[in-house]
Amino acid sequence: MSKSLQDKVIIVTGAGRGIGREIALLCAAEGAKVVVNDPGSASDGAGANAAPAEEVVEEIKKRGGTAVANFESVAEAIPASKIVKTATDHFGRLDGVVNNAGILRDMIFHKMSVEAFEAVIKVHLMGSFYVSHAAARIFREQESGSFVHFTSTSGLIGNFGQANYAAAKLGIVGLSKSIALDMGRFNVRSNCVSPFAWTRMIGTIPTETEAEKARVEKIKQMGPEKIAPLCGYLLGDSAKDVTGQIFGVRMNEIFLFSQNRPIRSVQRSEGWTPQSIAEHGMPALKGSFYKLDRSADIFTWDPV
Repeated sequence: MSKSLQDKVIIVTGAGRGIGREIALLCAAEGAKVVVNDPGSASDGAGANAAPAEEVVEEIKKRGGTAVANFESVAEAIPASKIVKTATDHFGRLDGVVNNAGILRDMIFHKMSVEAFEAVIKVHLMGSFYVSHAAARIFREQESGSFVHFTSTSGLIGNFGQANYAAAKLGIVGLSKSIALDMGRFNVRSNCVSPFAWTRMIGTIPTETEAEKARVEKIKQMGPEKIAPLCGYLLGDSAKDVTGQIFGVRMNEIFLFSQNRPIRSVQRSEGWTPQSIAEHGMPALKGSFYKLDRSADIFTWDPV
């Protein structure tokens, strides 16, 4: 079989561990030249360590692939642009970007600090923007390119104690859709992937109750390597007509997520007042209200 990413140049952020590592390894195995970006921070964003990115590069080279390490943070515009420059300096072009880098600072909302909220937004949402924005000019000029951004059911559906993470991940959906709309005329694609996989970030989930322990045990079954094939596909030419979509991967299942559309309406020819909305409008709409579900409430069956 021919390799789906032969001679393409792909950036994978947060590629030193977990899902990012598996994506980098798969892209290299499919013939891509890979920029393995990872500052080597802890799961909360603290510290730095060159070893994770370097180890992935060595593993790729050991398997006969081509890769270079980059240790910049995505959380600031200039360092993020240097990730893109690493690709063009070493390989002369850029064909795909996987915005995977992330941190967690979970806390129930009324106790969450401003710093914890901003730090998570900076890495996930702003980081996805900074790297994508630097790559967009290259993609525009060559009239080709693919973005794969990582979202989460914490934003798409909901979860406790993750207002910062959920806001960032739902913001990424809007960012991806806007890129798809603005850059489609230049043959540039942009899609989101919502992963279900055991990683060190997921390892921070509380396990105080029996239900929480059972949920985490289920997640542990889902290896990060299961996420990589869809990302590899979305980066390749065979996905040339796939853009603006939100996918999920859970073990051997691939989901296509819905996107916001009106589901019900009410109208009153004379217009509305607060009173008439209370008496007529809202009771008519309530039957279609969404419950305050969490991801675990929706995905209730065991991974396949």
